[in-house]
Amino acid sequence: MRIYGLTGGTGSGKSEAGRRFAQAGIPVLDADAIGHELLESTGPVRDSVLHAFGDGILTDGQIDREKLGAIVFQDADRRAALNQIVHPAIRMEIGQRCARLAEEGKHLALIDAALLGENGRLDPFLSGLVLVLAPVEMRIDRLVRHRGLTGAEARRRIDAQTPPERKIALARWVIENTGTLEKLHEEADRIAGELIRDDE
Repeated sequence: MRIYGLTGGTGSGKSEAGRRFAQAGIPVLDADAIGHELLESTGPVRDSVLHAFGDGILTDGQIDREKLGAIVFQDADRRAALNQIVHPAIRMEIGQRCARLAEEGKHLALIDAALLGENGRLDPFLSGLVLVLAPVEMRIDRLVRHRGLTGAEARRRIDAQTPPERKIALARWVIENTGTLEKLHEEADRIAGELIRDDE
């Protein structure tokens, strides 16, 4: 089974590209969405996060991602503590889902994750990496307009991630998402066509 990565900084348009790849028929495993599922469901991940961060992150008995985000995006140590709890569980869940896809006869999948290539290396299980880029000011504007963040909150979230431009050398495909939504879709469709042809 060929597994490819899709990455890019927050506000780059990575998730929109992921939706387009899914529309092209490529299974997309969204690491962020899986992380949300793990936080929302009863189990060891939720228990460990509550133990580490306390009941103050709860709203109506559920972990409030906005409250949790407000803590971890201002404190690198708290962010690292959260990552140590959540990331291994996300990787395990992605591995299990890829195995199920393979059992169903799928030969191709895409992992949508902002942290791919963070250590400056391409993960050995990946056959290639798609990188979505956009200038920082454009990303801040998108986060303010579409996610309701303040400019300061958006910049903190961007600053908490490795500059995605550092991953260009790791990427097989780079999408410069500085134009229209239609242009982003065209680029994603072009790459999806290559991935599907490679799989034939």
